[in-house]
Amino acid sequence: MSDAKLEDLSIAEAGAKLRDGSLTSATLTRHALDRIAKLDGALHAFVLVTEERALEDAARADAELAAGTDHGPMHGIPYALKDIYDTAGIRTTCHSKLLIDNVPGRDSVVAAKLASGGGVLLGKLATHEFAMGGPSFDLPFPPARNPWNTGHITGGSSSGSGAAVAAGMVRMAMGSDTGGSIRGPAAYCGTVGLKPTYGLISRRGVFPLSYTLDHCGPLTRSVEDAAITTELLAGFDPLDPASADKPKADLRSGLEDGVAGLRIGMPRNLYRDAEGLSPEVYDAIERVGQALEAAGAIVEEVTLPDYALFNACGRVILTAEAFAIHEKDLRERPEDYGELFLMRIVTGAAISSADYIQAQRLRRELSLAVNREALKTYDVLLTACALGPAPAFADCPPDRPVFWPIQSMPFNVTGNPALSMPAGLSASGLPLSAQLVGRPFDEATLLRVGRAVEKATASWGATAPALLAAE
Repeated sequence: MSDAKLEDLSIAEAGAKLRDGSLTSATLTRHALDRIAKLDGALHAFVLVTEERALEDAARADAELAAGTDHGPMHGIPYALKDIYDTAGIRTTCHSKLLIDNVPGRDSVVAAKLASGGGVLLGKLATHEFAMGGPSFDLPFPPARNPWNTGHITGGSSSGSGAAVAAGMVRMAMGSDTGGSIRGPAAYCGTVGLKPTYGLISRRGVFPLSYTLDHCGPLTRSVEDAAITTELLAGFDPLDPASADKPKADLRSGLEDGVAGLRIGMPRNLYRDAEGLSPEVYDAIERVGQALEAAGAIVEEVTLPDYALFNACGRVILTAEAFAIHEKDLRERPEDYGELFLMRIVTGAAISSADYIQAQRLRRELSLAVNREALKTYDVLLTACALGPAPAFADCPPDRPVFWPIQSMPFNVTGNPALSMPAGLSASGLPLSAQLVGRPFDEATLLRVGRAVEKATASWGATAPALLAAE
């Protein structure tokens, strides 16, 4: 078959072709590698391309399918990992000079599950240093750039993951989310980004930023692909203290059930008067709400605690825990960190134990407000993710951390599953987004609503990213 549009196939579509014999994993993988070679010089999404490993994985996947062995929906599908996921025998740098020669001896749980599921590893993706700070130009690798306009950022810190998926170099890339680092790049790059419930996917073998806020999750081209990936990766890990012992989730069977009768709450108070809110984003969220109402959902306004409380709570916890993780290296090797990372993390030294405990107490109160009040009445919340399109590199000050108008932190604080969805394009041609939030461990309903949004908004951003428009 012609491979001219192989990049447009979803995981499910590519998988069907692999199984009916009209496509091989070797062809799919070679196409992806050629696409990386063609596009990544402008995007810097990859810090390492594992071509030899990818071709070996693909050959093995084809041989297994030919022999009647099928490891599931990811079998033969190329993917990539944010460069904080340990990969046995393959460098994992966290985009930092401190780990530039770090070669783990063991796979992270996520990498191991993707390998056992027959996936094809294409390489490691750019991040911000230790998933914090950036975009930075004083690190071993350049920052990733946005395929919609390479003069703009991709968000942080799963920056390479957002760029790689948006550019069609991969169908799925793993990110991590401590304060919005899956959903931010998804929002800025026009992809789907799922932060699952805290504890659903093991974080063992992923370099931590914050022990109690970190989540692992996928960035994908579609809601179905997010469901496929999350089904494979979810599961109890007794060696991850945060891992939840829950039954295996079925996230795909109800995707097409629609939203008729579901109750959707819109906490406009979070974002209506927020600094940096674009009128285009506000209007896009309203249009999403109207589309859900037209599809049969009951859409009503709901009030949550002020965003400032969520943000202050999360920032105290994140910064204190990050400082604790890095304290030894900060004392012994401060010169090996990038400037922006240092600016962000040193404030953790000034956070007292009392500050940290009070933040954790507030966290409990905020979680109750979301889960025992708002989500007791509503099945899903519809709110803002990024408050505007992706900022330009030219607007990012080189001497201090960037202010990103994004409202992802509340649901790291509470641990609820949250989904960033494309919601059309700005007048400048950059993606807009909306955020859906579900009940703990109810990814099935969250993704079901996401699928309804996906169908309703399919025509809102039909043009390709600028980098791809000439193809």
